[in-house]
Amino acid sequence: MIRLIALFLVLALPLKAEEIVLGLSRDEVSITATFEGSEILIFGAIKQNSADVPEGDLGVIVTVAGPDRPVTVRKKDRRLGIWVNTESVEVDVAPTFYAVATNRPLEEILTFTEDLNTRISTQRAIRSVGATIENAQSFSDALIRIRESQGLYQTLPTGVLVEEEALFRTLIPLPANLTEGDYKAEIYLTRGKQIVDLYATTIPVKKVGLERWLYNLAHENPFLYGLMSLSIAIAAGWGASAAFSVFRR
Repeated sequence: MIRLIALFLVLALPLKAEEIVLGLSRDEVSITATFEGSEILIFGAIKQNSADVPEGDLGVIVTVAGPDRPVTVRKKDRRLGIWVNTESVEVDVAPTFYAVATNRPLEEILTFTEDLNTRISTQRAIRSVGATIENAQSFSDALIRIRESQGLYQTLPTGVLVEEEALFRTLIPLPANLTEGDYKAEIYLTRGKQIVDLYATTIPVKKVGLERWLYNLAHENPFLYGLMSLSIAIAAGWGASAAFSVFRR
């Protein structure tokens, strides 16, 4: 009976004029010992549910976010010839990876209010709560600059290619220094700077093979991992010494 009522409620909802149909080039990303980065192709179509073309310019926004982690951002100043930490801010929510790709600059296809509500832009995706210093925003900006230089934060203002307002695709580059976890991909469809549809999916990023075995060993049996690391270091040192002795002869 409850399912039947729920079905009637769904059928009573107004049909969206446009909907997103999505595809991914890969369902997961595997981090191996030789992982040097990768790419994810996100593509899809805009399904028209009515003959009338909706009013307003079309906008397509694709975001890929890694797991959230708290991070402490510190500021260093030179005091008496020595660089020391003088101020710090605790950033409570900061994705380890964040990419925003759009078919046009974000401010042209999304209102400021919509960005505040959905936290699509990189600046909104980072949240500092309880900061007590006046220039707390500068610490968030510094975090963004650092992670942009590492390829972990990306803004691609023309990264989404839209063809005939029906098909779209974008290529999101993934750096080698990815954090393991579930990455959330979200695709927003906008008209007149207002969001009209949203599609979300998850892309697992995980270590496999030797990388997974070493990771598990280090966390589940650190004593054995330490012994193995020490043995490898001793063997490498002995081998280098022996090779040098032969070379000198």
